[in-house]
Amino acid sequence: MASQDEMEELGMEADGPKSELSSTEGGDGSCSQAADSSLVPQEAEGSVSNGGDSEAPKEHVEFKVIWNKNKYDVKLPLDTTGASLKQQIHTLTGLPPAMQKVMFKGLLPEDKTLREIKVTNGAKVMVVGSTINDVLAVTTPKDTIQQEVKEEENKKEPLCKQKQHRKVLDKGKPDDVMPSLKGVQERLPTTPISGMYNKSGGKVRLTFKLEQDQLWIGTKERTEKLPMASIKNVVSEPIEEQEGYHMMAFQLGPTEASYYWVYWVPAQYVDAIKDTVLGKWQYF
Repeated sequence: MASQDEMEELGMEADGPKSELSSTEGGDGSCSQAADSSLVPQEAEGSVSNGGDSEAPKEHVEFKVIWNKNKYDVKLPLDTTGASLKQQIHTLTGLPPAMQKVMFKGLLPEDKTLREIKVTNGAKVMVVGSTINDVLAVTTPKDTIQQEVKEEENKKEPLCKQKQHRKVLDKGKPDDVMPSLKGVQERLPTTPISGMYNKSGGKVRLTFKLEQDQLWIGTKERTEKLPMASIKNVVSEPIEEQEGYHMMAFQLGPTEASYYWVYWVPAQYVDAIKDTVLGKWQYF
C-alpha cells in the first residue's frame, strides 16, 4: 500500500497536466480571437461607395399617341428615335412601321430623337395608317391613278406653258410670297403656307391640321376643310425660270377636272406636302 507522501505526489502529477491543458486552451482562444480580428477587412469598418458604376437616370417624356380615334399614353426616353417610336406604336396598335404616317409638327423623321423634334410632356403624336388586314380588305385605286397621271404628264407640254396656267403665272410673283430655298427640303412650317394664288388668281393659304388629319385651303371668301384621306393625288411642277417655286394641284376627285391648283408654292416644302397628304407608306 502506498504511503501518504506517495499519494500526494501522485495527485500533484495528475493536477499538472490539467493546469497545462487549461492554460493551453485559454491561450488558443486568445490567439484565435486575435487571428479572427486580423482577417476583418479595414473597409468593413466604414466602406464608402463613390457611385462610379451607377448610370445617370434617363430623361423621359410622357405624351399621347392618337390613331384611329384611339389614344395611347406613352412614356419613352427623350433619346428615342423616330424609328424606335414606330416600333413602339407597332406594339400598341399592330400597325407595321412601314404602314405608319407619324406626325408631330410635320412628318416625323425616323433618324431624329424625341428631344431633337422637341416632343414635350402632354404632346400629341398623330398616327395615320391601315393595318395589313385593312389594306387587303379594301382595294384603293390611288397607285393606279398616280401612274396614269404621270403617263399623261409625260405626253403633255409643261404645265406652266399651258394657257389655263399662264393667265395666273403672268400676274407675276405675289408680293407676300414666302421665301424659297431651291434644292433644299424642309419639314412643314408650324404656320400656314401663305402668299400663293389659286386658279382664279385669288390669294390662298394652306394649313395642315395634323391633329385632325385635315388640309385647310383658305381664301378670302371661305376655308375648305379637307380630310387628307380624301385627296387622291398631289402633282407639282417647277415654274419655268422660277425654279424656287412650284405650281401644285390636289386631286379631290377621280379625274383631272377635280384638281385644285395652287401657284407659287416654295420648293422646299413640296416633298413635305406630298408626304404629309399622301403618306410615304402609300408608295410601298
